Amino acid sequence: MTLTWIKENSPRWDADKQRIFSPAELAATGLGEPRPGEPVADEWWRVTDGAEVAGYGWLDTEWGDARITFVVAPGQRGRGVGAFILEHLEDEAAARGLNYIYNVVPGSHPDGAWIRNWLSMHGFHEASRGQLRRQVATQITR
Repeated sequence: MTLTWIKENSPRWDADKQRIFSPAELAATGLGEPRPGEPVADEWWRVTDGAEVAGYGWLDTEWGDARITFVVAPGQRGRGVGAFILEHLEDEAAARGLNYIYNVVPGSHPDGAWIRNWLSMHGFHEASRGQLRRQVATQITR
């Protein structure tokens, strides 16, 4: 498996995003139901494994921190793609001089307990308002 991190300069809803996001995942991320070609907010990166899209990560900078969200293609789950995305999102936050990366897992998330546990295993701690946060490493090491 060779994963590649690719910045989307003008992110739009496309066939690959449509294929990867189930309706429940869309609801959990708050993306609604974008139409094909419609712009999507925030900064997005596509992760590929060869020619196949393996997942997406995005971040929204707020008050010196970054809210992060990511999704892994169903056929790629359990292969380290989520950790790859998380590491690269932290690198992006560090490059911007941000303090924390955080995620809010809504009650509507299809695997909320699992993802909260997964984030905890990757150094995130429960913070206010249900946020799971991790301090950004001050030096990019990847």
